[in-house]
Amino acid sequence: MQTMKKVIIGLFGVLLLASCEDFLVEEPKLSQSTEITLSTFDGLNKAVAGAYGPLASTTWYGPGFVLDAELRSGNGKRPTQSQYTSGRYTTPYELSYSASATSGLWGFAYYVISAANNVMDNLEGKAGVGGITQQQVDNLKAECLFLRALSHFDLVRLYAQPYTYAKTSDPDLPGVPYVFHTDPAGKPPRDKVVDVYNYIVTDLLEADSLMSDDYQRLGGIDPYAYATKPAVQALLSRVYLYMGEWQNAADYATKVINNSKFRLWTKEEYKDVWGQDVPSTGEVIFEIYGDKANSYDGYWEGPAYMTSPDGYADVAASNDLVNLYDPEDVRGELFRGVSDVPNLYWTLKYPGKGKATPDLNNVIVIRLSEMYLNRAEAIANGASVAGRNALDDINAVVVNRGETPYTGVTLDDIFTERRKELAFEGHLWFDYARTQRPMVRIDYTATNKENQNIPFPDYRWALPISNSEIDANPNLVQNEGYY
Repeated sequence: MQTMKKVIIGLFGVLLLASCEDFLVEEPKLSQSTEITLSTFDGLNKAVAGAYGPLASTTWYGPGFVLDAELRSGNGKRPTQSQYTSGRYTTPYELSYSASATSGLWGFAYYVISAANNVMDNLEGKAGVGGITQQQVDNLKAECLFLRALSHFDLVRLYAQPYTYAKTSDPDLPGVPYVFHTDPAGKPPRDKVVDVYNYIVTDLLEADSLMSDDYQRLGGIDPYAYATKPAVQALLSRVYLYMGEWQNAADYATKVINNSKFRLWTKEEYKDVWGQDVPSTGEVIFEIYGDKANSYDGYWEGPAYMTSPDGYADVAASNDLVNLYDPEDVRGELFRGVSDVPNLYWTLKYPGKGKATPDLNNVIVIRLSEMYLNRAEAIANGASVAGRNALDDINAVVVNRGETPYTGVTLDDIFTERRKELAFEGHLWFDYARTQRPMVRIDYTATNKENQNIPFPDYRWALPISNSEIDANPNLVQNEGYY
């Protein structure tokens, strides 16, 4: 794993990667220096395109961050059959983390943060040069703010206790360092959880104010693989939900729901949307595009191979998840079994774009159904949206999945529907944490039962920071329970 110092110095590699027109379709051209890249708007624009690359790394959305969360929370399990036991994903499933065995997200996230910061620190004076408008500069800055906010958000969710607990029980709980400017010699301490979330919101609000409504990065294969105004607003809704800021969570969800670019998938569409190369009109707001041309993409270690019996088959679906779905619910059809192993299922949300074999797959980060569920939860907690109630919003989702509509709705119902709708998209572990619910795993196959269930509060809701990061930065404090 990279240390903080190595990560910041490693920005040079990010900028070299970004010298191509589109990192998704071209090999990086290694002819530009960092100074040249940062000196022109065109160079800065290419640097931002390249900064999306690490999001597809195996430790982040391609797919460790997602599948680890599914295994920790009880949606996923590791098969015990001999043909499916490669040994991968043992640590997250058994929650056997230590300072020498933890997620590598820290290095990749600060890599992206450094890239975004360096671009923003060099935007001054670019408007008016060569026909570049102030709005173009603002759009680029907004993209960087989105990337910086998303990176810090994923870091603080993983390596710190949830905001709702910190705010009410211990406002001084450590989060992660919020890095606003790249300093190769910097050794920043951990900011408080509550401060990190406030910084994230500040970045996203500025991005929302700067980005034009119709902004779309040019030159990419997948328009949903880059920051847009709806993506910024959707992330704001999610962050506010994690903070228990119910009215703001509802308001920003409403902005996205009311955007005519998006609509809920129908029951008939739902089974066929997961292996698309580029999403058709529907729910996808922001996703990670799977492509071998991106040197960070795990490909063989990607989500399709990890979750298929035709691939490595390391992450199966738990029976208690599969059993949640009613027979008429199309979401229950997104699980695949094999004839020779009864009661063992794999998700079909990562079928591979070719569908004949597990190969590259996009990973959806934010989609429209989450916005309806966010708003339903926010309204159930006291938010007000003209003409809407929590029952309306939860039924908007379930009716489009073929499930029987609710006649009344509770917070437990909303939690369950989030589990069913967003399964294998990396939400359940963090939903347990932010709502301060104990985590109970029923279909648990590991012999080590010590970490099968996790009460709340508990030190295990925050993962340890790697020893290499602690050694490189003496100002970092390790999380409780991992000394």
